[in-house]
Amino acid sequence: MSSDEEDSHYNSSGSNEAEQSDGGEIVNSAETPVRRLQKDYTILKGEEINQRQNDDISTVSDFLSISRGAACSLLRHYDWSIDTVYDQWFADENRVRESVGLLPKQSTSNSSNFKLSCNICFDDFSNPKSMISTSCDVHLFCINCWKTYIHVSINDGPGCLTLRCPEPSCNAVVDLDLIDSLASSEDKEKYHKYLERSYVEDSRKRKWCSGPGCDYVVQYDDAGGGCDESYDVTCDCSNKFCWNCVEESHRPVDCETVKEWNKKNVSEADNTTWILANTKPCPKCKHPIEKNQGCNIMTCRSPCLFQFCWVCLDPWKGHYNCNKYTRGDTIIDKTNRDHAKRYLEKYAHYFERWASNDKSRKKALVDLSRARTEHIETLAGLHLETQARLQFVIEAWEQIIECRRILKWSYAYGFYMSEIDKRKKNFFEYLQGEAESALERLHDCAEHEMVQYFGDKVVASLKSFKDFRTKLLGLTRVTKNFFENLVRALENGLSEVESFIS
Repeated sequence: MSSDEEDSHYNSSGSNEAEQSDGGEIVNSAETPVRRLQKDYTILKGEEINQRQNDDISTVSDFLSISRGAACSLLRHYDWSIDTVYDQWFADENRVRESVGLLPKQSTSNSSNFKLSCNICFDDFSNPKSMISTSCDVHLFCINCWKTYIHVSINDGPGCLTLRCPEPSCNAVVDLDLIDSLASSEDKEKYHKYLERSYVEDSRKRKWCSGPGCDYVVQYDDAGGGCDESYDVTCDCSNKFCWNCVEESHRPVDCETVKEWNKKNVSEADNTTWILANTKPCPKCKHPIEKNQGCNIMTCRSPCLFQFCWVCLDPWKGHYNCNKYTRGDTIIDKTNRDHAKRYLEKYAHYFERWASNDKSRKKALVDLSRARTEHIETLAGLHLETQARLQFVIEAWEQIIECRRILKWSYAYGFYMSEIDKRKKNFFEYLQGEAESALERLHDCAEHEMVQYFGDKVVASLKSFKDFRTKLLGLTRVTKNFFENLVRALENGLSEVESFIS
């Protein structure tokens, strides 16, 4: 069999296995899309964020014929949505001005015959240029007091973005233009950092990448809406996360399940469950006691020191035996403990496999990095291949990482599945088991079989390497098909079970 024929063999067999349900019916993947196309976002880096922000400010400023400072205040007030700014402005400009603090200009007398007094330091100034006001043009303060006011506000934190006129009764906003003209270089840098954070965090269309140490921004580009939908985005730092909850990508599990599962993993609830399952309360002080020896005579810790029988919980003083059955609360307590133990065993089953796949995925990320930086170049030199022809190794590792992530979250899905509908549970476990088996074959091939083709003692022939290439390509495609079937079924709520029965 030739290399191309073997590729075709792996591909066709994988497709048949993956797309044929256990009821014999072929699932048409084109009619049931796994996920909508997700190339509707842009990754913004460094200066690109500032450039987009400045472009938005300029757009509003030019369109409404207002200053850049006023445009910035409008955008920040309406969460950086240009459309919302236009809608509100043309619906009721006066109401918007009042709400934002862009008060209409008022005439003031700046005649040299009058001395102007600062309303903060109360010093008199004969030069009108020594006094400045906000858009209200009424409450005048000297430049030094303004600088101090702005400095203190900026160093107090992001609240400086909503800074108002120092006159308590005045609602006029202290806008970007005034800040830039009076603040020190250090304070201006802080202010613009707060402004950048607001541009990202207050907007429904932008979010920071959740990757450790990454300061890139993901901007949603679809003008038609859908900013609150749950879908995966991949940052240029290779971090993949859920747009809706900003947790790591967790397809096919919904955000609420992820939230509950993570909460369970870090809470003390399961410690309480373990205590209930493996301890009994002291009959006197009610503290939980774990039996760690064979004798049934229990002595509570100091200062209680109460002695009792572990089996029946009666005081040991005067105790003879407890072999006779008596209906009572101990039966209820035992039932509760048995139920708690079964629940804990179930949780341990799913958590152990969830954690194991998470660990395997993290190790695969390291292996992928090594493959890119070391193995590809080594393989190219040893086996007379171009690096482009060796991309199948990278694709295999990327598939492994993605499948480990899906498999990991499928165990969280399984934990919350209803025990009542056995058909759905059995179907889920069948699909999960088939996908997991395919992944283990692929992972083993990439992790262990590949070693013989690079390193200090390479004994494999060129023909053998070509056979390995065919095998790894085939396993990658087969595994991908199995996991696409698993994801499709879970996102459809395992509805295929009903179609099989009908």
